[in-house]
Amino acid sequence: MTTHFDLDFALIEHLNLDAESARIDQAALQQAITAQGEDWAALFTSRCPHIFSPSPVFISTAQLQQMRDIIAAIERVVNPESTTGAKGVFFGYDFHLNGSGAHLIEVNTNAGGAFLNALLLDSQREGDMPGEVVAQADLTNTFLAMFQAEWALARGGLPLRCVAIVDEQPEQQFLYPEFLLAQAMFERAGITAHIVDPSDLQAHDDGLYVADQKIDLVYNRMTDFTLTHSPALLRAHQTGQVVLTPHPDTYARYADKRLLAEFSQPDLLVGVNPADVATLQAGVPPTFLVSPDLEQTLWEQRKNLFFKPNSGYGSKGAYRGDKLTKRVFAEILQSDYVAQQLAPPAERALTLHDGTTVSLKFDVRCYVYDGQIQLIAARLYQGQTTNFRTQGGGFAVVRLLAD
Repeated sequence: MTTHFDLDFALIEHLNLDAESARIDQAALQQAITAQGEDWAALFTSRCPHIFSPSPVFISTAQLQQMRDIIAAIERVVNPESTTGAKGVFFGYDFHLNGSGAHLIEVNTNAGGAFLNALLLDSQREGDMPGEVVAQADLTNTFLAMFQAEWALARGGLPLRCVAIVDEQPEQQFLYPEFLLAQAMFERAGITAHIVDPSDLQAHDDGLYVADQKIDLVYNRMTDFTLTHSPALLRAHQTGQVVLTPHPDTYARYADKRLLAEFSQPDLLVGVNPADVATLQAGVPPTFLVSPDLEQTLWEQRKNLFFKPNSGYGSKGAYRGDKLTKRVFAEILQSDYVAQQLAPPAERALTLHDGTTVSLKFDVRCYVYDGQIQLIAARLYQGQTTNFRTQGGGFAVVRLLAD
């Protein structure tokens, strides 16, 4: 029987597979880039040549509602309690959309790209593309209010004066231009903002410092999720001397890949509302912890599986089962991995500058704070996993088509 969802998806798929269905306004995007300043524009253009896709991605109201339902169900299952009060900024819920629905691939607790996607999206709010953007109206104020809310949860009515944006060797990071956008946002609001390596942080008796300036809040962009290699920051967080967001507790509660096994298996969701169990079972592909005793089963089923390290990020160490060699498979069996049933991504056709038509895979990322979606972006790519090396790929505007 053909369902409403089937018809809904068929229309969306038709538009996404039509290379000429829509293109973004490149002039408006370039104007937005130039408006950030000559130095920033030059850095961004050289560092991130394939960061933005020229074509939007279309989603339906049914797909959006399912993503919202999955996010809400996870929020209720996790029910976080934070020692610092901070909830964690910029959660990224990543989905594959296909004919059987929206499928949660993973959750990230320091998802990058929100500031860059806000720049892209805000440049495309006007125009004649089908559908409407999926984002809150004023993203700059939304992001700023989120950080101020994190501060208030931990410090009440005290003023937020100084922020550190922290990552390993930040100026060498691919998304360093985004750090500069975040810094500019804070400084426009009268908040001093430093972009620093964790080694620049100094733990004093009265708090955490950069040089001679005390840090109130750390915006954590590191992939050292447990802060194993950042003892000064870890100590300041544990003693409540600094507000850290996101912090190790949020990672453990949301983003450890082993949680996908819990979310996808009803027998592990003890005491959870049956409606939430059903939502998660439908929206999270079956996921299992890898162990040597499952060697034969996993090898036989590998073509339908995707293998991910429990504490991985950015697709590092992740493998499609049909691409595995015996050697890599043996290493996976002795490591901390999960195996997730493949949920094929949708595709977007587009025309490149040379007139060539290509079809790229895409996933959809919901940027979330405190359970609420701030904006939705897509990532277009070729290959096994998302990347920013594909011509025509990168972050893409998401447009919602009403029923």
